[in-house]
Amino acid sequence: MAKLDLVAAINQALAQEMEADERVMLLGEDIGVNGGVFRVTDGLQKRFGPDRVVDSPLSESGIIGTSIGLAMAGMRPVPELQFEGFMGPAYDQIVNQAARCRSRTRGAFTCPLTIRVPVGGGIHAPELHSDSPEVVYVHTPGLKVVMPSRPYDAKGLLISAIRDPDPVIFFEPKRVYRAIKEEVPEESYTLPLGKAQVISEGSDLTMISWGAMVSVCLAALDQMPEEASVELIDLQTLSPLDVETITRSVCKTGRAVVVHEAPKTAGLGAEISSLIQEHCFLSLEAPVQRITGFDTSMPYYKLEKQYLPDEDRIMAGVRDCLAY
Repeated sequence: MAKLDLVAAINQALAQEMEADERVMLLGEDIGVNGGVFRVTDGLQKRFGPDRVVDSPLSESGIIGTSIGLAMAGMRPVPELQFEGFMGPAYDQIVNQAARCRSRTRGAFTCPLTIRVPVGGGIHAPELHSDSPEVVYVHTPGLKVVMPSRPYDAKGLLISAIRDPDPVIFFEPKRVYRAIKEEVPEESYTLPLGKAQVISEGSDLTMISWGAMVSVCLAALDQMPEEASVELIDLQTLSPLDVETITRSVCKTGRAVVVHEAPKTAGLGAEISSLIQEHCFLSLEAPVQRITGFDTSMPYYKLEKQYLPDEDRIMAGVRDCLAY
């Protein structure tokens, strides 16, 4: 079994789905000849041709609008938007068209569309290249939102997303693209959307995270004293949220810490905190802690490390929660 990074795992998933289903096609800026800005689609145009790996004009609204039409006509398009900050021009198409397709047509049409988007900070990118807007799309009914943290999960979740009958936003944490390698099966496989994964089991506190922050949480756990037993949950799918796994864990441990790099106010951590209060109130031993980015725009790379949650901030939050 080969060890792949996130880029290679996603590339393999795309190639296998294109091989298995001629309806699957890719489109986006520079994804063909150049293989995409992060080279995730490298070699796919040469293998499948320019009609199935389409270099599009520089128009996010056009990319998504075209993809919606293709999906409604029976294709399985997988468009790429180069960075999460470029989703703004496509917002109308994503939220008012793709997400509402099934409800607007009373089920007569679906929109089997998977939008791949590199997301998050940590790579010293300029403005509009390092944001974490996932909660905007979690808030939108009709969209599924996925953010893997590891290569193995990325491949299985992407294949599930491409096969799903409804639109999926597949956020790829760019900080992890080449930072982690792990064994990934050569054969095609799926992982269920809407199911979180318990990375490590514990009895004293539940830590909940997703995307690039999962690796940071794991690094923090390595520094925890042995007497602190922490259960780490990787959400993987942000919408639909796996409420059962979250609440079952928190009812067991009585304490919860949520870690994400998006701004704190009205972030997904706030929704998770509310769900925990609703379902686990009588089990709670301490208020839910949120360890997040700050309520500012992502700064330039000089201050990027100060913005992103790190091991020290996570450990401080855990200590506060355990000591309450």
